[in-house]
Amino acid sequence: MLVSQLKAFFTVARRGSVTLAAKHLGLSQPTVTTQIRALEEAYGVELFRREGGRLLISDAGVLLMPRVDQLLQQEIDLEFALRNAGELHRGSLRIGATAPFYVLSVVQRYRQRFPQVEISLAAGNSRQMIDALQEYRVDIATPSHLEDAPRLHRILLGADPLALVVHKDHPLAGLQQVRLSALAGCHLLMRERGSMTRQLTEQMLANAQVQPLSGMEIASREALREAVIRQMGVCIFAANEVCEHQDLRVLPLVGLPDGAPIPLVREYLYCLKDRRASRLIETFLQECVPAN
Repeated sequence: MLVSQLKAFFTVARRGSVTLAAKHLGLSQPTVTTQIRALEEAYGVELFRREGGRLLISDAGVLLMPRVDQLLQQEIDLEFALRNAGELHRGSLRIGATAPFYVLSVVQRYRQRFPQVEISLAAGNSRQMIDALQEYRVDIATPSHLEDAPRLHRILLGADPLALVVHKDHPLAGLQQVRLSALAGCHLLMRERGSMTRQLTEQMLANAQVQPLSGMEIASREALREAVIRQMGVCIFAANEVCEHQDLRVLPLVGLPDGAPIPLVREYLYCLKDRRASRLIETFLQECVPAN
């Protein structure tokens, strides 16, 4: 119980709000608030105070933070050691992915070698997956962001150019390739901020001086794909991320100034360097086929 209360306190202090902490911990906001209040009441200490609607950590809370950080790190290390203990063909591996195209091929090969290893696959944008890796919520992350943090080991899994996805009845669907200038008359559906696909798309359109007719933000690839099927607009994906569907067409893009190539969405695999030699991660890396 004490560890759960300390974790609630630590997460609220790090995230700056009960709402964000609850989402991070997978708990309700009342549960997080109750855990912190129980901790304060049990030891007669004030850990937070409110000023002008802001939640501020107290002096006592500041002094407690490094000790709690150390305690929670020990808990994480113990949990990781237990998951990697025992025979090689057992254990559990947590993967955080932004797109399944490359990593699922690795997972498929890995499971053929180690069918009894439990694998969980979480999804999110690149920033979320890197954060999850560095916060020890996943063991391996496959985002599109290039990260140079010294504690991360990186492999390039592959790269695909951005492409336009349209409904088969869209006026552009019959073209062999689409000039970026044609998007000025389109309703463009976009991923949420933090997505590398969105970042590259916005840079590409800015370089081509193209402003779409309108935009809409949709937070997942699956929802974007469904929106295109419903003829709500067009969207831009990495070419190999689009699942085949009878109502969809995937079209190459051209038209950047001076004939510049369309940006590539690169997919990387990351793990923490200090955990690279653990048996589950090491054997998973052996199944990766790095791109040139």
